[in-house]
Amino acid sequence: MGEIKTVGVVGTGVIGAGWSARFLARGLTVIASDPAPDAEQKLRDKVGNAEPALSRLGFKTDGMQQRLTFTADLTHLCSSADFIQESAPENEDLKRRLHAALDKAAAEQVIIASSSSGLLPSRIQADCQHPERIVVGHPFNPVYLLPLVEVLGGEKTSSACITQAVDFYQELGMHPLRVRSEVPGYISDRLQEALWREALHMVAEGVATTEEIDDAIIYGPGLRWAFMGTCLTFHLAGGDVGMRHMLEQFGPALKLPWTKLKAPELTGELIDRMVTGTQDQAAGRSVAELERLRDNCLIAIMQALAELNYASGQTLARDQASRR
Repeated sequence: MGEIKTVGVVGTGVIGAGWSARFLARGLTVIASDPAPDAEQKLRDKVGNAEPALSRLGFKTDGMQQRLTFTADLTHLCSSADFIQESAPENEDLKRRLHAALDKAAAEQVIIASSSSGLLPSRIQADCQHPERIVVGHPFNPVYLLPLVEVLGGEKTSSACITQAVDFYQELGMHPLRVRSEVPGYISDRLQEALWREALHMVAEGVATTEEIDDAIIYGPGLRWAFMGTCLTFHLAGGDVGMRHMLEQFGPALKLPWTKLKAPELTGELIDRMVTGTQDQAAGRSVAELERLRDNCLIAIMQALAELNYASGQTLARDQASRR
């Protein structure tokens, strides 16, 4: 894989638009495609909504829209792109067909990455003529701010292509996490899914509202997770002895009925409770307004951690230093 100057973005919803903003902020050219009505305007609006946050991080955003083009012709996109990031809906059949088409049209040296959040890359690459260049690059919303990207290949993906994808994402100021096993949901979403299912159970049973559940994270463990994760946090819970003492002391609690791993029935009543609860939390603010608020909060946290050269702040500091 040679120098990457143009990235093809296939699928321009929330994730595809986030990728586009990150690519453009790094000075790359983006050629995008999505069959949805008004997809180009929606993409440009989302990129524009990301620009204030990117400006706060020191990026020059004046020319971003000029380096963004849109096409309905996937063959044209493939002939122009040095790297392709697919962010179509999370549907295995759709992704298999789409990757087969992209693989047929793109030059052999072009890596094709999927933003899939849990599908197996071996399944996604199953119908490709060159499956060795198909990888998963699973980002997190908002893609233009959060540094984590999980990278893994399928049974036929070459280790060289995985390494090249990791290197490319690192050049974008990201923290590539190479997933060692091809497992559904990868790493982060499996953890998030467990917490999400427990939250649904508590709302379904009337144990807590959506706001109370969010407050339980926002004002407590969420602040620790931002810089220390789960395991290291529990290590500290064991005092001077660390994790061993923590497990000795709290291990028996694993047998207590504190959680329910099986997801609850997603009834109409539960859906209504989730929708009503989150609408109350939004308090009339639009999604764009909440996105800007979220962006400012994330920047504040990462900039604070950058002063300590730790966790996501260390990634931000390294990226900012490379752009000076």
